[in-house]
Amino acid sequence: MDAPPPRPSLGLPLGPGGPALGWHSESGAPVPRRVVEADDALRADEAFRLVCEGTALLWRGDYHGARQLLSALARRADRAPRRRDARRAASAATPYEAFHRHRQVQGRRARLLGLLLVPLTPGPEGYAVPLRRAPDVRAACAAAYGPPGPGARPFAVALRELLGVIGAHEWRTKGVPVPALGGDRVHPHYGVFSPVRGEYVDLVARAPLPADHRLAQDVGTGTGVLAAVLARRGVGRVLATDQDPRAVACARENAARLGVADRVEVVTADLFAPGRVPLAVCNPPWLPAKPTSPVEAAVYDPGGRMLRGFLSGLPAALTEGGEGWLILSDLAEHLGLRSRAELTALFDAAGLTVADRLDARPAHPKAADPGDPLHAARAAEVTSLWRLTPTR
Repeated sequence: MDAPPPRPSLGLPLGPGGPALGWHSESGAPVPRRVVEADDALRADEAFRLVCEGTALLWRGDYHGARQLLSALARRADRAPRRRDARRAASAATPYEAFHRHRQVQGRRARLLGLLLVPLTPGPEGYAVPLRRAPDVRAACAAAYGPPGPGARPFAVALRELLGVIGAHEWRTKGVPVPALGGDRVHPHYGVFSPVRGEYVDLVARAPLPADHRLAQDVGTGTGVLAAVLARRGVGRVLATDQDPRAVACARENAARLGVADRVEVVTADLFAPGRVPLAVCNPPWLPAKPTSPVEAAVYDPGGRMLRGFLSGLPAALTEGGEGWLILSDLAEHLGLRSRAELTALFDAAGLTVADRLDARPAHPKAADPGDPLHAARAAEVTSLWRLTPTR
């Protein structure tokens, strides 16, 4: 990955007489308007008051003290005034209203916690956190941000983001086991959605392949897990496409790790690669809503852009007798974000016929958690693989 682009300045020096800190946010958060320095002497209640006012805290104390403060801020954010009344109101709301209230609460929480900042300084061996007892973050930051380029200057990030960078690197290092691949592991890169929900992968592993399966496309490949499953099932060659450079690099690495690089070609493309194929597979984001971070782009798709693009482009991408596999949860239907009638109308508008449908129930913990704000919708959720063919 290339070095990070020039960053806007926070307006605070790294140290006495030092260079001004730049600003970086993977979620696209703007530069905080007001920043004050903070250390272990700052009490959690005062810190919470400051972030609620929109003041960012640039941490100068012990690294583990910053982590403890972040946890304390999270607890206070989660017990905001009238939270009980809000829960009662949400329980009486429609699923659509409950979803948007949940997103508002989560967004406010993320904004507050994103105002606790830590500095990162570039060096010959990578980025470092210049705080007492800070961990070695060189490998994690290089994976997420790229190595420091010539003239790189110190910058600040939200501690919450840095912890996500560190956690993502741990996931990338150890990998995620995939039962459909015989327990072999997929290694997600930072910002690329991890296949922790296995039901959609299992659907692709058990759906009947078309008679001609010499060639297939995996549209929006992400980690490349579905392309690898298709190759392991005997598809002669899989074109795996994605427009995200991180996903392209991730899918190529996983194809090599899984021993299918000779059958999986990863290319940069917005939806389809040129040419026609007997089989095109797509697992688009399931919810037509706006993402608030890069990794959420795998879950939220404003206006259903990718879903609509795949369906409308599918007939022209298939050979005679070919079929498309659309893997889609009906969670959006249970939340009132999209109806089944609207989905089938998209099929009709694209000139597609449903040849078959395979279903799977979710097994993730939230589906069985009655305390989850969206429990009713999650408990009713079904993930489906729609086998689609052009209408004759």
